[in-house]
Amino acid sequence: MTGGSMIPAAAEALAGSRRLVVKVGSALLTEQDGEIRQSWLESLADDVIRCRARGQEVILVSSGAIAVGRRSLGLIADRVRLEEKQAAAATGQIRLAHAYQEALARHGVIVAQILLTLDDTEERRRHLNARATFAQLLALGAVPVVNENDTIATAEIRFGDNDRLAARVAQMTSADMLVLLSDIDGLYTADPRRDPTARHVALVREIGSEIDAMAGTAPPGYSSGGMVTKLAAARIAMNAGCRMLIARGKAADLGRGPLAAIEAGERATLFLPRGEPRSARKAWIAGAVNPCGTIVVDEGAARALRRGTSLLPAGVIATEGSFERGDAVIICTRSHAEAGRGLTAYSSADIGRIAGHKSSEIAEILGYRGRDEIIHRDDLVVTEPREPVPALKRGALGVRRKPEGYQPKSKGNRGPG
Repeated sequence: MTGGSMIPAAAEALAGSRRLVVKVGSALLTEQDGEIRQSWLESLADDVIRCRARGQEVILVSSGAIAVGRRSLGLIADRVRLEEKQAAAATGQIRLAHAYQEALARHGVIVAQILLTLDDTEERRRHLNARATFAQLLALGAVPVVNENDTIATAEIRFGDNDRLAARVAQMTSADMLVLLSDIDGLYTADPRRDPTARHVALVREIGSEIDAMAGTAPPGYSSGGMVTKLAAARIAMNAGCRMLIARGKAADLGRGPLAAIEAGERATLFLPRGEPRSARKAWIAGAVNPCGTIVVDEGAARALRRGTSLLPAGVIATEGSFERGDAVIICTRSHAEAGRGLTAYSSADIGRIAGHKSSEIAEILGYRGRDEIIHRDDLVVTEPREPVPALKRGALGVRRKPEGYQPKSKGNRGPG
């Protein structure tokens, strides 16, 4: 991580990308009363056309359906019920799609609407179907416009965000650049709205505890994001080998589109992954948003994973949460630092019985012979360091084979899921 100005790096990374995923926040696209900012949208469309003219493919992930729908339905109260949000999403999505269609139609470009939930990116078969649809639309020259299917995804409306969804879209489509357009020009050492000494961070190569501490709270109004969700998106993107930018989208008010403004020198924060994009399967594993549980390993096993080996029973200390064979899980050390993610070959109950044992003893302990590895290296990804491990998707804390010095995390201390 470095401070100061790294504008040329951000501009070069954006201009040199092959496939862009651009996330548009609701605070940029709509007025406070829910009216669509048509002139801003047209400037974004100009950006899309310019990128396509130089051979780049563009996918848009757009918020704003609920905000637009609330205006149409007269839901102007500060707080609305879940059912009202779903109704607003159903109404607003039509207007939103039409606005994108009109903005790009003047350039002769076809728009395709795709509504996703996080489950569509988590479940492998649906993930592959969505990936194939994106590939076909791009091959046909269309611009996919993605939003969450808020009319049915109740959990996403109450707790979700389009930052992580955009990162998952970038991962599933093998994009090499994700741009999060926001109302702030990147990451700061503290919340600049509250701390006048906060410094802009131009480049991030690794997201650790220092970077996590810089995240603030969600901005006021209709936006459901904030820097916390943008860092979560950065982890997904970086683990998939995709670069990411956080940039101010309102630069279009100065007479140029938000992407053109970045290339012209507008300040932004660039997140650089360590390696190139992974295979589709490995990227999907690394980007799992809602892991089903955690496998705790000793330091020797964690070091072995970094060397590219499989996870064997002998290195396992404990499990947290209840999960089944084939579920996506987190691998962490006894200090709860994330070491990797993978698809487990055994349930949490069976792992509890074979933890600490040799692979040759599995058949005698369980009564059947499964795989020698709890997670095979083909089903395992060593991820960017993260501490603490996120809260589990389901299941209570279920620690087994508690070694000396191991303290399971309480629910109150777990990080965001």
